[in-house]
Amino acid sequence: MKKLLLLQNLAIALVFAACGKDDDGGGGTVISQPPTITVDAASGLEGNDANSKVSFAAKLSNAFNKPVAFSYVTADGTAKSGDDFVSASGTLTFATGETEKTIDIALLGDACLEADELFTISLSNPENGSLKASSILATILNDDVPSGEAGYTSPDSYAGYTLVWADEFNGPSIDLTNWTYDIGRGSNGWGNNELQYYTDRPANNYIEDGKLVIEAKQESFGGASYTSSRLKTQGLQSFKFGRIDIRAKLPYGKGIWPALWMLGDNINAVSWPKCGEIDIMEVIGSEPNKLHGTVHWDNNGSHAQYGQSTLAPSCTFADEYHVFSLIWDEQSIKWLLDDVQYNVVDITPSGLSEFKENFFFIFNVAVGGNWPGSPDGSTKFPQQMKVDYVRVFQQ
Repeated sequence: MKKLLLLQNLAIALVFAACGKDDDGGGGTVISQPPTITVDAASGLEGNDANSKVSFAAKLSNAFNKPVAFSYVTADGTAKSGDDFVSASGTLTFATGETEKTIDIALLGDACLEADELFTISLSNPENGSLKASSILATILNDDVPSGEAGYTSPDSYAGYTLVWADEFNGPSIDLTNWTYDIGRGSNGWGNNELQYYTDRPANNYIEDGKLVIEAKQESFGGASYTSSRLKTQGLQSFKFGRIDIRAKLPYGKGIWPALWMLGDNINAVSWPKCGEIDIMEVIGSEPNKLHGTVHWDNNGSHAQYGQSTLAPSCTFADEYHVFSLIWDEQSIKWLLDDVQYNVVDITPSGLSEFKENFFFIFNVAVGGNWPGSPDGSTKFPQQMKVDYVRVFQQ
């Protein structure tokens, strides 16, 4: 009797074992427990040809005795389909006993200097298994390099104009007869919740190869997590009307905010915006190919502004030098990019009298703030704005 019970128990155990495992036909073990489906985050070099891609490894926690499948679809992030990668969707199926597959997403490379960019793959509709995550992150790694001195150069004279002031930044150091500094964090992050501490240190501003370099760094200083510099000609050089040319190459990346701009000499007496503000160039690093030209003024006690934007002729403003210009007279202010006008404002109305006074220059690179937002993991430091020259011509 005991022998019979032993045989029965052995038979039951074999039945349970058979329900838990199968042969996959290749000598491997297939488990009847539905698997967990894992897709790993991935990164790939952007490249400049059609062979670049990001490959995602999809894995099952165990082989299964039925096919396992799930759906996937790409979704834009800072990387955009059609510009940075080829959108894709479909169903990935693991054959019985199979545990590893790959999803390949083609990248659209270019030669533009830019930040690393992100997109996601959304996962859904699992069959005969469960998904560990509903979305996976992809990183496109920029592999382009700066283009050196390439870019647009403006003439050093214009018919009907005389050069009245210039800084070509050819000396061994910054000319302190032209430039001074704003220092510190300012009130409320210079009124914009900016994150940097402005210094006058050579680590943040210096002359190199005939260029003024303003360098933003990620470092703890003065209670801030970033440092940079803000140079100005206040009390030293100021101008009313004329043509202004500034040749520069700009930094890039989320949270980076370079600007070449002007404020009215009377700011300490009347405050902002009654002093007026002329933004010759502003670019936010998350949109490194988009240039903004704007004016700000006081409208019966309220802040008023007007501006327009334009796009870089190719790639981004970080790739090569461009010339940012104003033509400013008693009737209007015109903005030009590489000598092509993209914005104009009529300043003849009495409410815009701010723009009939003297203004001084400010060159700075901000980090964070209300407009660009904060840096993130895609933002590379240090970031540099390089200014080749600033020239003022008057009639």
